[in-house]
Amino acid sequence: MLDLDRLRALHAVATHGSVSAAAEALHVTTSAVSQQLAKLERETAHKLLERNGRGVKLTDAAKLLVMHADRILSLVERAEADLEAHRGVVVGELSVGAFPTAIRGLIPAALRDLRARHPDLRVLVTEHDPFVSAPLVARGDLDLAIVQDWNNEPLSVPEGLVKGMICEDLADVAVPSGHPLAGRDEIDLKELAGDCWISSPPGTICCDWLTHTLRTFDSEPRLHHTAYEISSQLALVAAGLGDCILPRLGRDPLPEGVAVIRLRQPLSRRIYAVWREEAARRPAICAALDALRASARSVLSDEE
Repeated sequence: MLDLDRLRALHAVATHGSVSAAAEALHVTTSAVSQQLAKLERETAHKLLERNGRGVKLTDAAKLLVMHADRILSLVERAEADLEAHRGVVVGELSVGAFPTAIRGLIPAALRDLRARHPDLRVLVTEHDPFVSAPLVARGDLDLAIVQDWNNEPLSVPEGLVKGMICEDLADVAVPSGHPLAGRDEIDLKELAGDCWISSPPGTICCDWLTHTLRTFDSEPRLHHTAYEISSQLALVAAGLGDCILPRLGRDPLPEGVAVIRLRQPLSRRIYAVWREEAARRPAICAALDALRASARSVLSDEE
């Protein structure tokens, strides 16, 4: 009979591309993974890995086994989720990835609620852009990701993931207080299309969205400065170095030198959670989603 831990080790090598990366993902040593693979080779009487330069590659037999392992591990995860649901107790560990403003604006209240209601649940949070966190959930490195997309550019999520809406978050635009339009109550975004802009770095969801949106106004974006944190972007705006898009969730007090203007055609980002279909019945997933939605209702009602 095939050993589940050995299949999991082979699957991790296939997913992460190397023995060392598999060991890191499984939280074990490289030698432990190598030992599991050696035992699996003896168990199946097939060579599973071949040298490929400094790394390794899977043999045809290994690829066949990984295909079955993918289905087997998926069934095991579904069985574990069903057992947790049958018990009806929120326990264990839940790894969560989230983008910066979700960590600042949603996570603290949600974790406080979860800790009070479910003291036996351990939640581990890491910061990731949605382009990164959704694939991490798909391959099993995270249990849950809080991601976002914009109303004019949906985010494509990997196959096998389930989405749950958390909230919708409106965005305004922040400009230097000396900007010619700073005194306006509302504007069209295209009025700023030729300005210098401050955004998160290229390759992140917000930067890619801003670039795409400004190009719809026949304007090549002038992204002169990049920073991950909204507070850093606002400091650059206050220095007169450009404009930035300013979501309302997790918004800090504005520094002097910044004017915020509403957009006539509202821009909003949708914030939702994603998790693997096999884990859908886990009580921990359901409890986390409830806590995140309650946090969003509280935070966004204060913003209104």
